[in-house]
Amino acid sequence: MLTDRDLKELLEYKSDHPVLSVYLNTDPTNGNAETHKLHLRTMLKDIDLNEDVEVIERFFDHQFDWSGKSVVVFSCSLDGWLRYYSLAVPIRSRVRVSERPHFKPLADILDFYGGYGVAIVDKQGARIFYFHLGELHEQQGVLGENVRHTKRGGGSQSPGRRGGSAGQTNYIEEVAERNIKDAADFAARFFSENHVRRVLIGGSDENIALFRSHLPKAWQSLVVGSFPISMSASNHEVHERAMHVGREAELKRESKLINAVITNAAKGKGGVVQLDDTLSAVHQGRVLTLLIKEGFRAPGHRCMDCGFITGILIELCPFCGGAIENIPDAVELVVRKVLQAGGDVEVLHDEKELSQHGHIGALLRY
Repeated sequence: MLTDRDLKELLEYKSDHPVLSVYLNTDPTNGNAETHKLHLRTMLKDIDLNEDVEVIERFFDHQFDWSGKSVVVFSCSLDGWLRYYSLAVPIRSRVRVSERPHFKPLADILDFYGGYGVAIVDKQGARIFYFHLGELHEQQGVLGENVRHTKRGGGSQSPGRRGGSAGQTNYIEEVAERNIKDAADFAARFFSENHVRRVLIGGSDENIALFRSHLPKAWQSLVVGSFPISMSASNHEVHERAMHVGREAELKRESKLINAVITNAAKGKGGVVQLDDTLSAVHQGRVLTLLIKEGFRAPGHRCMDCGFITGILIELCPFCGGAIENIPDAVELVVRKVLQAGGDVEVLHDEKELSQHGHIGALLRY
């Protein structure tokens, strides 16, 4: 399981020796273990890091249990450093060699599959889930007062009194709303404790609307979708429905972000597009949300003193006058910088509009 502590280590890890990063799709629908090992050997055959290749091949031969749909392995044998993470979501297979773990594909996975809070609600209570990277990490439930449908006429027949039809209806509605309010309060605490980034609600339209209205406004703003489902649905069904709706919502949200970046950049305020303007904004610490096309790579140049990154060939750093070195992928480094600075990275899967602006851009803090 990939934890926040793991992510922090991967973001901060840097070696004086090469780091070999391997992303391998192990989805059983694409073949068995031997098929995936053959693919791995093909990817590694041109890698000139014999010790690291041996370490990784031994890992797959003797340690990996072939669970999940993909696995990520990082190795720096000269440092005696090896990390591996089995994932429940599919990834594209690839290998990279650099001074740091190749993090960009993980940023994509975290953006698309990370931090889902799901609430399944009815008038009695709620089931609350936390899904992260395609796996169920936490589940709790809350049950309120029983909503009892008593026979009419059991008391005074005067409308509005307990026992009359109007009184009974009011009583049922009061209990149901109290239960849903308590469930919303419970869910808000659960979402906060699990660092949920987006929320999905399942149930009837009426119960969804009532539950959402009782959530604190900060959590209302993170609701990305809803769907009809029975309170008795299995965990697997909840997961499948939530991820389907979540993916659709994510694509719609990406489209809105792209439009915001392009519009703000055109106005010259609050947004930038194109590689070099984005790199400059990252160096200045102005980036709130970085947007990049899935798989986008671009060579660049980096100051060896202050770390300034540019896509333009220059002799000396314009900020500190330091020497400049070539780097194979400037995008990988800015992804890392933005995450280390507490910003967000959005990896775009349907970005026809941003492709006309260099496949990269950012919303700015100021």
